[in-house]
Amino acid sequence: MQLGIVGLGRMGGNIAKRLMRDGHVCVAWDRDPKGVAAIVEAGAKGAKDLKDLVRQLAAPRSVWIMLPAGAPTEETVAALADLLEPGDAIIDGGNSFYRDDIFRAKTLRAKQLHYLDVGVSGGVWGLERGYCMMIGGPQSEVDRLDPIFRSLAPGLGDIPRTERPADADPRAELGYIHAGPTGAGHFVKMIHNGIEYGLMQAYAEGFDILRGKGSDKLPEDERFDLDLSEIAEVWRRGSVISSWLLDLAAQALAKDAALSQFVGDVADSGEGRWTIEAAMDEAVPADVLSAALYARFRSRVEHTFGEKLLSAMRFAFGGHLEPPPR
Repeated sequence: MQLGIVGLGRMGGNIAKRLMRDGHVCVAWDRDPKGVAAIVEAGAKGAKDLKDLVRQLAAPRSVWIMLPAGAPTEETVAALADLLEPGDAIIDGGNSFYRDDIFRAKTLRAKQLHYLDVGVSGGVWGLERGYCMMIGGPQSEVDRLDPIFRSLAPGLGDIPRTERPADADPRAELGYIHAGPTGAGHFVKMIHNGIEYGLMQAYAEGFDILRGKGSDKLPEDERFDLDLSEIAEVWRRGSVISSWLLDLAAQALAKDAALSQFVGDVADSGEGRWTIEAAMDEAVPADVLSAALYARFRSRVEHTFGEKLLSAMRFAFGGHLEPPPR
């Protein structure tokens, strides 16, 4: 298939590369000419602006936006809406707020344009590992674009298969689902990221407690000088708390047990806050997820070793850098 891609940052460029590996044709544009030049070298067709990108696509056109939530995405959707024709589709693969998706879809529907929201998990590792995707939008467009999603998804891999009903949708175990109507994709991804906050916080606090066991404030016979790198590695092997996040933590600790490259100033990109807002709307208690979000707020005032580990994990899976010193 042919796909336009707008935004060639940490994930957009790799999405294009993974699609091209599977035989798809990508027309790409980014405000940074260096990003366009790099993806053209990898085999994509470059565009000089959005108008040129649309011109190079055959109808029905599909344009995937991979930009930060907020103004960059809103402005790009609006610009594309003026350039595309009835029957074309806009796909937002960023981390937009799901209510913004619902509003956009209504606006675009008046122009007979389709809109899909795709929650994408995979970070900077997606090129090799594939991307887990949660898709919202009309069934007909999800089906039409299935070859794109199938190429981006991880596939079955070597994960043990769950015993599922014979009539279960096969896409879930391939790594992507049609979550529901417009907004459902980003809503599911939003909750995914809220859970991610909680998981990361649990690891961070646990390793902080392990590290603190060597403190001279404890009775001498209760002090243990524990090797955190070894503990992380052994927990990866058969323990009930093994996970990809633990894999990344183990890599960071093996590289530098003190995590000296990190300060522990942990940002939140919005989804954690939106998850708590959804919990309040639904009157659902979310003690762990709320605490994990507030811990990130506190990390910007004083820092613990656990928060250094949070920063290390965020950098490892998403390339997220700590904010500059205040």
